[in-house]
Amino acid sequence: MTTAAGTRTGLSRGSSSPASPGEPTDRAVRAWLLAAVPGVRRAAVWTAAATALGAAAVVGQGLALAAALTHAFRGTAPTTAALWCAVAVAVRALTGLVRSRVAQRAAAEAKLRLRTELLHATARTGPYAQRRAAGETAILLTRGLDALDPYLAGYLPQVAVAALVPPTVVIAVLVHDPLSGIVLLVTLPLIPVFGALVGLHTRDATAHQWDVLARLGGHFLDALRGLGTLRVFGRATVQEEIVGQAADRHRRATLRTLRIAFLSTLVLDTAATLSVALIAVPVGLRLLGGSLDLHTALVVLLLVPEAFLPLRALGSRFHAGAEGMTAARSAHDVLAEAPASASSTAVTDVPAPRRIRLDHVTVTLPGRAEPVLRDVSLTLHAGERVALTGPSGAGKSTLLALLLGMLTPTSGRVLIDGRDLAELDADAWRRHLAWVPQRPHLFDRTVADNIRLGRPEACDADVTRAARAAGAHAFVASLPRGYATRLGARGAGLSTGQRQRIALARAFLRDAPVLLLDEPTSGLDADSESALLGASARLMTDRTVLLVAHRPALLRDVDRHLEVSAGTVRERNLAP
Repeated sequence: MTTAAGTRTGLSRGSSSPASPGEPTDRAVRAWLLAAVPGVRRAAVWTAAATALGAAAVVGQGLALAAALTHAFRGTAPTTAALWCAVAVAVRALTGLVRSRVAQRAAAEAKLRLRTELLHATARTGPYAQRRAAGETAILLTRGLDALDPYLAGYLPQVAVAALVPPTVVIAVLVHDPLSGIVLLVTLPLIPVFGALVGLHTRDATAHQWDVLARLGGHFLDALRGLGTLRVFGRATVQEEIVGQAADRHRRATLRTLRIAFLSTLVLDTAATLSVALIAVPVGLRLLGGSLDLHTALVVLLLVPEAFLPLRALGSRFHAGAEGMTAARSAHDVLAEAPASASSTAVTDVPAPRRIRLDHVTVTLPGRAEPVLRDVSLTLHAGERVALTGPSGAGKSTLLALLLGMLTPTSGRVLIDGRDLAELDADAWRRHLAWVPQRPHLFDRTVADNIRLGRPEACDADVTRAARAAGAHAFVASLPRGYATRLGARGAGLSTGQRQRIALARAFLRDAPVLLLDEPTSGLDADSESALLGASARLMTDRTVLLVAHRPALLRDVDRHLEVSAGTVRERNLAP
């Protein structure tokens, strides 16, 4: 539920970038992850500590190995140097293992937390205010967030290694051979410079690849949802071609991203090789000329590649984690756009409403320039049955969404006995509501489970009574296993009228004082409509009812008739 002064909880509360749906920078997204997910913050601390120790071990390994080789060339036993070299190798291995384990655990925690927050944000936003297609959201929740693994477990730890190891190596080389150290200082920045130039193209290519993948997911999901309709009208093959074209665009975008990654690896490897050669060749000549001793030359030759290696690895990890950054940015935007969750001060003691009032309410939906509702004011009293009529798109379902708490007014207030709905706890308010939508959703569970959605703790006898009241008992009893019959996804196997009766049974079982009906007889034949009208009339008895109706038969049992047109509401006289 959204509160007027509610604060964002969970991930969105720690956002370091603006909560507007703009384009946050990579630095802002990283700061947001660090601030929002405790596991990522802990991993950053452990990674920094392990990397600092690992950097010291890199230098120690180079010095010990150079000493051991010097002793070997001179014919003396390198026992102590070999021992220190083994210790340094063990420390490097241990610090690498710590970084890997900590980063993997942080990635798993971040994915779980992000998925949880995204699901909650999607539920708070509701179907009426979604800015993104369902396919894009599904891709983000599944494959998109999985891309955080190479980003959090690979790229970010490598950033720490690239930030600590090269400077440590440069200091050690400067101490032993200032000339080589100066050359290293000059050539080392070439790697991040080239990497940054290539990284700009990689970011753009990855963002394009993500957009194409999101559109592919949307096309595929739409095709699956409408497959029955497409087959009836003989358009399944055409839609198959459209999905195929979307898949081909994604393939080309992926290959483009891989091409950039391979070329960047070549550029970074070439730059690193040339830089090492610029140091190694003079060292060799100076060693042959006698101006440089063997131990110093070995130290330089062993440590210089260690300075370039983390930067080269960072370039490779950047390409692997680029998609993870894109997914994190998308998750950031979704959470920033979602309405705030209920605050701890939300009112939970909500009695059955005696009066519901819309006070100068205006609603503008995402993607629409014109308001759906304009300065609407109306009042519903307890026990009053009010019908809403009007053309499609006039704003009738939007009025229901306001009362359900799935939408918040752009301006104005929804008042429940004088209290702003935004100040009430969503669950506490919805306990007083029963909703029968135009196209009720049935889940892949038993008939009894689908009816029990109205009141999960209800016993079997209550479920049966509700089904009888809704006129559903007869057809349910004829099913192979009665109330234990498992329905297919979205109620596959049931007719439209039967699905509507299941939805009415939910409302009977809920037995709430406020009833919201959204065209319950839409799409029914005359016989099914007649049966459903009788059940609806029984359901509306002694309840506050807001009914969206297109058919005149539904207006017989109402007290008031409101016509919704172009976002405005006006009273109409009931026909005698």
